[in-house]
Amino acid sequence: MTSLPPSFRERRRDRDRLRPDWPGRVLAIIGAAAVVVAVVAFFPHDGRVTEAAPLASALRESIAVLPAHGAVRSETSAAEDLSDAAASSLGGSEPGMQAIRSGVASPQPDAEWVGRLSAATGIPPRALRAYAAAQLRTDIDDPGCGVGWNTIAAIGAVESGHGTHGGASVGVDGRVSPAILGPALDGDGVALIADTDGGALDGDTRWDRAVGPMQFIPETWQRVGIDADGDGVADPQDIDDAAAATARYLCAAGSMTDAVGWRRAVFSYNHLDAYVDDVAHQANTYAAARG
Repeated sequence: MTSLPPSFRERRRDRDRLRPDWPGRVLAIIGAAAVVVAVVAFFPHDGRVTEAAPLASALRESIAVLPAHGAVRSETSAAEDLSDAAASSLGGSEPGMQAIRSGVASPQPDAEWVGRLSAATGIPPRALRAYAAAQLRTDIDDPGCGVGWNTIAAIGAVESGHGTHGGASVGVDGRVSPAILGPALDGDGVALIADTDGGALDGDTRWDRAVGPMQFIPETWQRVGIDADGDGVADPQDIDDAAAATARYLCAAGSMTDAVGWRRAVFSYNHLDAYVDDVAHQANTYAAARG
């Protein structure tokens, strides 16, 4: 993470030793002007990144992504210590968790940043753009969450290979084709979830199936789905929408700015410690690749 510059403290002169020193005063004036220019250049006028400025500088990794099998597990066992609320699948009483069709597109990362990180991480550029945009949007909608692009990307890798599962690919418009569908959740070695959407999202009117590159259950999508690309539709098969919904889901479990919170949030996505470890390992790999 980038550290803020040290504060500029007022320097008091010793009046008893003050002597005329015109060359020194000229140099002091030049130095003071340089400091003013540096401060103005470092801080945006309104304290925020503007739309005209590249947003790559605003992107950062989730700071709580620690080695999967080390300190995180010793601090807490996510399976044992999660509260019922955090470990739930975001029940209908959770405020503000209905699908959002905002028609307002998420802010976008700088294209050069996407190209460079895609080459370093192996994440397809279109998918990486969606993950980064999801973090940038969440920083506005829920600034206390702290989710990073690398955590969202790690979930995308584990769930669908960034939208490539079963020979699928992500189009220029962000939509995955062919559609990615999980197995029928009929209780045979998987969870038992009867149809909740009339087959609207998964094409199955008997059982639910996880849908899209981030593998949302239809009932869950109805609560956390979001139109992140501004096309008027909250679509789980659209990687922009799915990545933003993933960030939204994770943040509903609480702040991810420390190790315990990070594991709690990822555990809420899939209630298996092994899953959390897999995501942590992949997120660490992406963070390290940034250099």
